Amino acid sequence: MQQTMGYLRRAIDDYQMIRPNERIAVALSGGKDSMLMLEALKKLSFYHPAKFSVFALFIDLGFDHINMDALRAHCEKLEVPFIVRKTDIAPLVFETRKESNPCSLCAKMRRACLHDAARENGAETIALGHHRDDAIETFIMNLMFEGRIGCFQPVTYLDRKDVRVIRPMIYLTEHQIKNTVERCGIAPVKNPCPMDHASKRQEVKNLLLRAEEKYPGIREKLFGAIQRSDLDGWKLNNETN
Repeated sequence: MQQTMGYLRRAIDDYQMIRPNERIAVALSGGKDSMLMLEALKKLSFYHPAKFSVFALFIDLGFDHINMDALRAHCEKLEVPFIVRKTDIAPLVFETRKESNPCSLCAKMRRACLHDAARENGAETIALGHHRDDAIETFIMNLMFEGRIGCFQPVTYLDRKDVRVIRPMIYLTEHQIKNTVERCGIAPVKNPCPMDHASKRQEVKNLLLRAEEKYPGIREKLFGAIQRSDLDGWKLNNETN
């Protein structure tokens, strides 16, 4: 956990993610990434000079069999407020509209609810659990499926909602996250979405696994290329000053 907090602090400081004394909404999905991020940010808040505070924000998409008690217990253990925003996104996407490509619409609607709920609960900044491998996969997906060079940013300001979105986990690999979650006894909640492990992102994840076997270190090179590129928001602050 100490190593994880070190990676988070470096990302936060490199990209000036957190402002002094602000209240941060941590987007809690129940997956390993967000569960670990919530615990690491809570622990980091005790001694980081920004003196920020956190609360967990869960967007209930309307799936059956989500283990809400496990999420609540995790937040109670950390002494973090747990706020739930109920929606009917899942029934709308999967039953009413019967979307052939449900991930895009679901993500768009989920983000809108997340932004609104954060502001309603006094947060101008939302922390998402995207890690280094997510950034690499997004970069490759944009190349393969859209023919463009692009990736999400470590810090994004959404002027229409007047919220900032930060990604403190971007220096952590998925492998590091899995190991830390297991060692710290964090129990992720099963994702009830029928598209879990069946998306375009999973296809790219599998592609990168095969590439890594043939070209060891390719992920590090790709992430380095993202940081050294002219992509908005990725240039390190010490390179711009």
